[in-house]
Amino acid sequence: MKKIFISFLASTLLSVSLILASCSFPPLTATPPRTPNPTDIPWDDRSIFNNGLIASQQHVLNEIKGASVYRIEFNIADDIYHVTGHEEVQYTNTETVMLNEVELRLFPNILGGKMDVSNISIDDKSVAPTYDLENSLMIIPFSTPLEPNQNVILKMDFADEVPQSVDQNYGVLAYYENVLALAHAYPMICVYDDEGWNAEIPPQDGDISYSDAAFFLVQINAPIGLTLVTTGSDLDHSEAGQTQTLTVADGPARDFYLVASPAYKEVSKKFGEVTIHSYAINGSEDGAQLALDVASKAMDVYSKRYAPYPYTEFDIASTPTLALGIEYPGMIAITSRIYNVNGEYRGTPVRNYMQATVAHEVGHQWFYNLVGDDQLDDPWLDESFAQFVTLQYYTDEYGPQGAEGFRASLEGRWKSVDEAHIPIGLPVAKYSDQEYGAIVYGRGALFLVALKEKMGDAVFDQFMKDYTTQLSWGIATPQFMQSLAEKDCACDLDQLFNDWVYP
Repeated sequence: MKKIFISFLASTLLSVSLILASCSFPPLTATPPRTPNPTDIPWDDRSIFNNGLIASQQHVLNEIKGASVYRIEFNIADDIYHVTGHEEVQYTNTETVMLNEVELRLFPNILGGKMDVSNISIDDKSVAPTYDLENSLMIIPFSTPLEPNQNVILKMDFADEVPQSVDQNYGVLAYYENVLALAHAYPMICVYDDEGWNAEIPPQDGDISYSDAAFFLVQINAPIGLTLVTTGSDLDHSEAGQTQTLTVADGPARDFYLVASPAYKEVSKKFGEVTIHSYAINGSEDGAQLALDVASKAMDVYSKRYAPYPYTEFDIASTPTLALGIEYPGMIAITSRIYNVNGEYRGTPVRNYMQATVAHEVGHQWFYNLVGDDQLDDPWLDESFAQFVTLQYYTDEYGPQGAEGFRASLEGRWKSVDEAHIPIGLPVAKYSDQEYGAIVYGRGALFLVALKEKMGDAVFDQFMKDYTTQLSWGIATPQFMQSLAEKDCACDLDQLFNDWVYP
């Protein structure tokens, strides 16, 4: 009986083995974790932003109270220059007064393009907005005043038509020469400060936006074949049919920016915890490599002198912008005109332009993004600082000779207006075109040189660390800067600030 049972069992196992051998089974692999849809993330869960910050900076996620949280979907059409989207924002009243409304900027309407907004609601109740500033300001009323520390959920759909030229505001928003630059392409909440809701038409010469630090969860649906480069860190990238979907977490940050092109080529390198990517149109790889090398050196200088670069990623992208460079959080756009680094531009070796421009724009990661300011009313607090830290880059990289060369360029800017004692602390709109470059980019940086000489090297260097640390993710003002400098040097700086800064 035992032999019969064993024989029967063996026969059965053999039959099962033959059946299994004839079947096709997928390999036994672990199911990858699903990247959550941005709308699935609880509003107050900031853990998804951890991977975008270096370890020493992740603590800020729990320290920036009441920052707006954006959930945005962009749908890029096949023609590239039409974009539709949906936006949801958790907005918190962080002021000490009740608010009767919230104001948002629709920048494409003054950047040569067009933005239409529809289906607007507050906490799922439809609301009718009003518009101002050439339809670039949308005012949404609250049915009852929003108390301090109270929040609401804003929802809306939007549709952008992107201009196919770079004629307005340097082409920050444009589809041109096979590159899509999508700046300020979503409804942006204004800053509420001592002026109330702060909104104005930006001049052509300066920056466009003035914004608080916020958090962004963004999903981009775009045609396959486009290389998508964004601020923030990628969470997921998938393809289905002729559409690719990229999901990004970005924050804290003062803006969200996207560029795309089918012709981008990439080079990259690791800098500590940071990966730097440099993108340029096919054939401009030498320029992309030089930009990458300068960025890593500048990042090293500024991280040691001021504060650590906060993100795990930094991107550089060539665009057809009419500016030499433009800054965004964790990303910079560099004009394609200076990517032929073996040639000349305006009678000067292109390499010189590339180095100074990249060092300057990297400096904005500290003075614009980490330390914010009103870029329209106090442009020197980011532009003059970025010029000064570029001087510091040349000093640390090349010694006295390098410092002398860049300082001469600052002095040359100021001399273009005969060294006029025009205050550096004016709004952009108060300067002529020539004065803006000469005073804010030239004299403003030289003021910081004079301040360093007055305070002494060691005290000034400590002041710059204190200034950057104390104002991280906040908004700087000239008055706060002066008071902190006077505290660090235990000296009176009224005369110096009156001579250089104030009207």
